[in-house]
Amino acid sequence: MEAVQTFFRRKDVIISAHRYGIDAMGAMAQGLFASLLIGTIIKTLGEQLGWAFLVAAGGYATAVAGPAMAASIGYALHAPQLVLFSLIAVGGAANELGGAGGPLAVYFIAIVSAECGKLVSKETRVDILVTPAVTILMGVGLSVLFAPAIGTAASAVGSVIMWATELQPLLMGIIVSVLVGVALTLPISSAAICAALGLTGLAGGAAVAGCCAQMVGFAVMSYKENGVGGLVSQGLGTSMLQMPNILRNPRIWIPPTLASAITGPLATCLFHLEMNGPAVSSGMGTCGLVGQIGVYTGWVEMGKTVTAFDWAGLALICFVLPAVLSVGFCELLRKKGWIRENDLKLS
Repeated sequence: MEAVQTFFRRKDVIISAHRYGIDAMGAMAQGLFASLLIGTIIKTLGEQLGWAFLVAAGGYATAVAGPAMAASIGYALHAPQLVLFSLIAVGGAANELGGAGGPLAVYFIAIVSAECGKLVSKETRVDILVTPAVTILMGVGLSVLFAPAIGTAASAVGSVIMWATELQPLLMGIIVSVLVGVALTLPISSAAICAALGLTGLAGGAAVAGCCAQMVGFAVMSYKENGVGGLVSQGLGTSMLQMPNILRNPRIWIPPTLASAITGPLATCLFHLEMNGPAVSSGMGTCGLVGQIGVYTGWVEMGKTVTAFDWAGLALICFVLPAVLSVGFCELLRKKGWIRENDLKLS
């Protein structure tokens, strides 16, 4: 046993909650931002401006989300070059086979593949063959075996959301807003879930509310720790950046989640906020303002007469209320000692 532990230390394979739950998760969120999220922002901008180049560029970026996440995880785990480069194929397989749970599949499978690759790296005279072969075969094999099941589990979240849409608007607004908002922050694809379910109409509006509550909520309540950079990366990027901090202290998730439970029913019952644009926009929140653009394009396509009340509702649900409510709840928890200094600081 001592020999095994010594070998693991020599290969920098450190099995710990910090390395896997914080370092790897944080890196994965950055990989997702540098591919799917920024790609969606660029693509949406191109569609609105009618610039084919931006649409194409955004499409290329979103297409490599899996490889980008896997490579980011490998970097966080200090993977040698051959392992790091081989993880590109692993990420592609895990993300594609994982469906709605693609990011979650990439997370688990990339970690195992990277560590296995590290164990054999530079241990043979034909390292250039052995290391990438072990990394890729391990990753693709695990993807074939487990990624579809992970995708099915993620889709089950979507089934619960569909069930919620059949309820009356008040309860539906709460359930859909909270569930989709939580999915947005978790390493699963809320956008893919919404797209697969065709989540539009009032349910889509509730989904937008929940996503905005998470993104704007975390961005504003962590401004003290993260400044303008954190405000932009979370508010226009992804609240998934907070996952490592959530693992350290799950209580930081309470304020934006409570905010979503309030803004969701307000969206469905008071403002009648509907997403009649692309269903994928329902799960994007304020990421590049894709959610808000989707609501607007839905208004245009339906020929709706947009009133000041509609604009006020969109602003309140997507920006003002998430910020005010999340900060208010956060301050209460700070006074209670549940949220401490730097608990929300991004690494």
